[in-house]
Amino acid sequence: MAITARARELKSSGRDVIGFGAGEPDFDTPEHIRDAAVRAIAAGQTRYTNVGGTDLLKKTICEKFRRDNGIQYEQSEVTASNGGKQVRFNLFLATLNPGDEVLLPTPAWVSYTEMIRFAGGTPVPIYAGPDQGYLITPEQLRAAITPKTRMFILNSPCNPTGATFSKQELSAICDVLLEHPEVLIASDDISEHIIFDGLRFYNPVMLAPDLKDRCFLINGVSKAYSMTGWRIGIGAGPAEIVASMEKIQGQCSSNPSSVSQAAAVAALGEDQECVEQMRQAFQERRDLVYRMLQSFDGVQTVEPRGAFYIFPDVSAIYEWPRFQSLLKADLPRSNVFCAHLLDHYDVAAVPGAAFGDDRALRISYALDEASLRKGLERLGNMINDLR
Repeated sequence: MAITARARELKSSGRDVIGFGAGEPDFDTPEHIRDAAVRAIAAGQTRYTNVGGTDLLKKTICEKFRRDNGIQYEQSEVTASNGGKQVRFNLFLATLNPGDEVLLPTPAWVSYTEMIRFAGGTPVPIYAGPDQGYLITPEQLRAAITPKTRMFILNSPCNPTGATFSKQELSAICDVLLEHPEVLIASDDISEHIIFDGLRFYNPVMLAPDLKDRCFLINGVSKAYSMTGWRIGIGAGPAEIVASMEKIQGQCSSNPSSVSQAAAVAALGEDQECVEQMRQAFQERRDLVYRMLQSFDGVQTVEPRGAFYIFPDVSAIYEWPRFQSLLKADLPRSNVFCAHLLDHYDVAAVPGAAFGDDRALRISYALDEASLRKGLERLGNMINDLR
């Protein structure tokens, strides 16, 4: 978000900046969802609702999990918040105590570490690099679990890498979790519908139903339905955890927007063709970005299997003398790389250091093809100039 704000500042000064920073679809919210919001306003649905969402939204959330994931939840086991970020935040506050360890596959979304710390927990990164496709192994997970381990976070498809577990790969992770009934699981499924190459999405409950009573699913409408600004996140898990989360939310923000809830009902409960159309567009963009990045010297790229991010490793470029001349003692090298890219080539990308891997940078390909080509050509020019 800071990178995007800087890019907007430069754009306002007349610079032609290509923004690879924002983690949001560039499509408009589908018309039938917008129409549902207009109808809600006209019908006077502009007052407070239940803290965790209207009965209709909760019913629709339950139907979504049954339809998409084959999981049965009661309304007492689901909740809605002001975006997926608040769902995660409420979950950590409701379940973590000081000193609890939270296992976090890394590279990981930037806010996880700070949210865990805010709740009193201790984030424990489990690093998986490009050589293993940015996916942790069962052996790594098993070795990381200690008597202090309270929770394991799974994000597949992953922000920032796009790494996505196959059924077989995730089943092996679930086997380890079944050995440790004391460990809670937070499955961040926000990009479940943005998945490529015929790969099917799975979360732990789908593969190991015995994990349901200690697994909390995090989801929302932002990515799949291009509704980032509507701020509706959803969650599903044990009723006692949901009740605690809603108590926290009641003292923090109360209910999410009533109008946005009506829009979310339409998104989750009506025609899903718009989701597939956007998914296809993202796959085409993934193919373009991956192909272009592979042609650049000094760049190691893992093909993403989901989400709309790619996480190229540019650490080989760090050793080039011209890049060495740019280094500053107080800045991670990926920050220097991205600052140079923005200031001199008008391309905004996010430093990998923010995600726990200073060797890389995150590129969001939630842009039109012309902008993607232009931005990547500029990145290639920078690499050539540093050579």
